[in-house]
Amino acid sequence: MAASAGSLISMQSRPGMAASRVSGLKPVSLSNQGRNTLSFGLQSVPARRLRVSCAAKPETIDKVCEIVKKQLALSDEIPVSGESKFSTLGADSLDTVEIVMGLEEAFGISVEEESAQSIATVQDAADLIEKLVEKKD
Repeated sequence: MAASAGSLISMQSRPGMAASRVSGLKPVSLSNQGRNTLSFGLQSVPARRLRVSCAAKPETIDKVCEIVKKQLALSDEIPVSGESKFSTLGADSLDTVEIVMGLEEAFGISVEEESAQSIATVQDAADLIEKLVEKKD
């Protein structure tokens, strides 16, 4: 459960999960847009601002990981996760274009060139895919 009051966000957890508290924020409202779960992360950015980003579903991230491994012909020993950067996995610009094409085909979406250029990690790709799939529906 997340609650916002003044400049405080307090997240209360279920048993076995950690609780968090973040102070110094403006009021925030959250919506799960029909999803069963809502996950988000807080990230510090310059000028003492926080950015809240919604995370893609685990199954979307897993599928993107599979596609990236296939496109880059990575062995099973090389771990690929949401945080994996394409460049760290050895992808050059042509590989990244091929990854995006594979994602478009697998998810039935079309990624604009400007959006494709902003993809640096598996998580970036998964978040963009969910956004595009949601627009499509």
